[in-house]
Amino acid sequence: MNSTTTSATTSPATAVTDATATTDATATTDATATTVATAATVESDLQIAGDILAVQHLLQPAREHPATVAEFVGLARSIAEDRASWEHLVRYDATTRWYHRLRTGPGYEVWLLSWVPGQGSGLHDHGASSGVLTVLEGELTEHTSRGRLTHRAGGQRVFAPGYAHEVVNDTLDGAVSLHVYFPGLTEMPMHSCSPAESESVPA
Repeated sequence: MNSTTTSATTSPATAVTDATATTDATATTDATATTVATAATVESDLQIAGDILAVQHLLQPAREHPATVAEFVGLARSIAEDRASWEHLVRYDATTRWYHRLRTGPGYEVWLLSWVPGQGSGLHDHGASSGVLTVLEGELTEHTSRGRLTHRAGGQRVFAPGYAHEVVNDTLDGAVSLHVYFPGLTEMPMHSCSPAESESVPA
């Protein structure tokens, strides 16, 4: 009797196919794992960056002195709120305008002025300086080519170089104002006078 023996032999083509499938599956698994790991890393970084206090190198050091218009406005407001820094310095003088330089810094200066009833600055500009006018107490009236504007305590006016105005205390009570100039005030040409004349009192 002849017996037939069947052997399970794998052909070379089948072996290559299996090897390729195994390699592809391994590569896919590795790529998926890498993608997941990368996503987790990105998410973690975003979570950390979301809390700026947790990433010290992202913090900007606080500036000791103001450098922008917004920062000069903020400086004026902070001084206005700190009454202990200026209230005791205020003097009223019926014979002449009283003023006191309160603070100086790189490229700016801060002046404190008082106004008795009826006192005014005259029409003037501030040369090359920009400025922030803040009323600390009382009420001041500002006259410009555009009309008249009343500033009460807490009110502010920001102006650019060449801005011309006249500031007057039209009330029956004293007033106090704060003036920040940047750069520091070097001239204050009076518009009611000859261009060669100027007044050095800030306003």
